[in-house]
Amino acid sequence: MTWFLSLGIAGIVLLVLSLVFDGVLEGIFGGALDGLFDGLLSLPVVAGFLSMFGFSGAIVLGGTDLGHGAATGVGAVSGVLAGWLAWKFSRALMRDQTDATPRQEDLVGTAGSVVTAIPADGYGEVLIRLAGHPVKLAARSAVPVARGAEIWVEASLSSTSVAVRPVER
Repeated sequence: MTWFLSLGIAGIVLLVLSLVFDGVLEGIFGGALDGLFDGLLSLPVVAGFLSMFGFSGAIVLGGTDLGHGAATGVGAVSGVLAGWLAWKFSRALMRDQTDATPRQEDLVGTAGSVVTAIPADGYGEVLIRLAGHPVKLAARSAVPVARGAEIWVEASLSSTSVAVRPVER
């Protein structure tokens, strides 16, 4: 049983080390195995296999009278399952993509409303929605625009100011 518990603890230690050294096993072979194992030699996968193999074997050995062979078999099956799950989860996390960061050019064509009245050739404030978030910006217009009026962004003057025109209905 000590052997199985030692393997389980070694797997946990390897998992903690994988937070810092992940990708080391793939890099040991200098790219010769790129794409061959597709992440199956990553430290989280090896650590998951090793710890599950050790702890499952210890549970079977200590909780039943089946012996070392059965404990090794159950440990191997559960270790492969844990390694496969770690591989699938890490692949899913690596494929997770976020939306593109909004840029200054994305403001053009956005509708919004005036928060602080805009005098002719002066600055006021508008509230627009950019990527689903409300954004308050300084706004300039060629004509005066009253508070609460609906506007359309014509140009982005800077990262904090826009040129707008009132929406005519």
